[in-house]
Amino acid sequence: LAHGVQRTAVRQAHRKHEPDFHDKYGNLVLLGGAAVFSVVWGYVLTQGGIEWGLSPVGRVTPKEWRE
Repeated sequence: LAHGVQRTAVRQAHRKHEPDFHDKYGNLVLLGGAAVFSVVWGYVLTQGGIEWGLSPVGRVTPKEWRE
């Protein structure tokens, strides 16, 4: 069994490798997806109208002081 597996591995290693879709377009698809992701989130974070509650300045009103 091991000899047959070894022979198959050698045969595949020496076989001329035809580039498939991932070989041809893998990095392109990855970069395109990263670009779309960045553009969409950039738009959401800057133009989405989300109010970020990071600073309490102007939001927190002091209580009235009691003697």
